[in-house]
Amino acid sequence: MDSHYQQPFEELIAWAIPDSNHADVLEAKAQYMKFVGDFHEEDRFFENHMTCFLEYFLFDRPRPPDNKTPAVAFYEHLLRTKPDKAEQARCFTETIHGLFEVGKCKEHRIVLRELFSEADFEVTERRSILGLNKKDILEARLIPFGGSLLFSQSFLMHPPEVVEAIRKEVKRWKKEEPRRHPRELTWECARRLLRLGRYKQINPLRVYDFEAASNEAK
Repeated sequence: MDSHYQQPFEELIAWAIPDSNHADVLEAKAQYMKFVGDFHEEDRFFENHMTCFLEYFLFDRPRPPDNKTPAVAFYEHLLRTKPDKAEQARCFTETIHGLFEVGKCKEHRIVLRELFSEADFEVTERRSILGLNKKDILEARLIPFGGSLLFSQSFLMHPPEVVEAIRKEVKRWKKEEPRRHPRELTWECARRLLRLGRYKQINPLRVYDFEAASNEAK
């Protein structure tokens, strides 16, 4: 994560996950695992999935009793108590999460296209992301900060062999199931990546065979 918002991010975590809120975190994790599957420490992509869960908990999941995400509640808390710090925290209420296709990769700049909306986003990235190539598909979260879009810590890279399968499934969803939220396919792809990590000998195309799963559901 970019060092410029590392500190407010850590402050958000400390505020949102006190010891007294431990039960809510466990409940949120159980909910998240229903979406992407159960992941364990021995899984190949365990750290990636844990980071995705943490960001889901902070940025996406409305919590009881106020039905606000921790990010929104934290921002409003700062507006009341430390308004000079509130602006830095506002970025956490405006994150962009989904499946993206990699476009142009320039020095410290990466152009991503969100697969459902087909909107393009230029991301500032000072780190070197190993293995990131044009036309790759990844699950990522973008955070607007200081006039730029930055990557969060969560990444799930899908194998290059399944890029066309994911594109095809996005087109099918948009045509046949337009009312379904795009995040459902993002989670479904995460579930398949988790499965692929456990069965390395299986052809990725078999694991990402959306057509077979669709036929089974009919």
